[in-house]
Amino acid sequence: MTVVAAERELETVVAGRVHVADGVVALTLRSPTGHELPSWEPGAHIDLILQGGLARQYSLCGDPADRRAWRVAVLREPDGRGGSRYVHDELSGGVRIRGPRNHFPLLPAERYAFVAGGIGITPILPMVARAEADGVPWRLLYGGRTRSSMAFLGELAQYGDKVLVAPQDETGLLDLASWLPAPEEGTRVYCCGPEPLLAAVEDRCAQWAAGALQTERFTARAVASPVLAEGFEVVLSASGQTVTVPPGRSILEVVEAAGVPVLSSCQEGTCGTCETAVLEGVPDHRDSVLSGEERAAGDVMMICVSRSCTDRIVLDL
Repeated sequence: MTVVAAERELETVVAGRVHVADGVVALTLRSPTGHELPSWEPGAHIDLILQGGLARQYSLCGDPADRRAWRVAVLREPDGRGGSRYVHDELSGGVRIRGPRNHFPLLPAERYAFVAGGIGITPILPMVARAEADGVPWRLLYGGRTRSSMAFLGELAQYGDKVLVAPQDETGLLDLASWLPAPEEGTRVYCCGPEPLLAAVEDRCAQWAAGALQTERFTARAVASPVLAEGFEVVLSASGQTVTVPPGRSILEVVEAAGVPVLSSCQEGTCGTCETAVLEGVPDHRDSVLSGEERAAGDVMMICVSRSCTDRIVLDL
């Protein structure tokens, strides 16, 4: 059963800033009091709570054993909603953090095949370090537009030919057919990057064993029309209220309008902040976070985008 973890917020300070590739800045975050930061495992991410309460999610890409510092890397996105520009141009001093949370954990395997595209290297970086430390065989295919746009190449150089660096302007599109030629028993594939890469890797792994492929998305995947075109009833078990969610409005919007506080961040189904336990009913999962197994279990849902397959659903809110 999936457990909905409690969120925590804390104050940190930007203790270091370094450009690690064209358009990518890495921030070192520390406690302002010098205390240890919460523990985390490879695949975890945090929210940076920026000006006006704006929250943006970034993968932790440092060393989990270093409890004195966290590291995140932020790609400047000129056409984004402003969060990355603020981090690059204005963020300094203190910054409030929410998390960490992890919907992309490194699960046990006999071997790993990692695929990263662009800034998607950030959650993969501590994964390869963990696999190396544990003595588990692994390989990494890392693509980007150009070599200069690809972060952390210097750190990855220590692993030698376990890492295949493939800038598009030098080698073309990633050769996934050679990297993932056929299902490999005991191998887990981890992929993070832009949507076309994720879709291509999912296609390559369609015949692999269930759960062999693990992905993390920075943008929401395309979804079909809702199972229920009409509205549905949501029972809020903890608060004793019942609300109706009409077409065109999310569960999150309706619940907040009813005065029930819910933690949320991306409102696109990609960060996992609004994960909510389902007590009765069948969710219509429309997020980009949960695995196939978690969706089938039906015991949690992301209420910012997901809906209901049943006329009535009971949530632990």
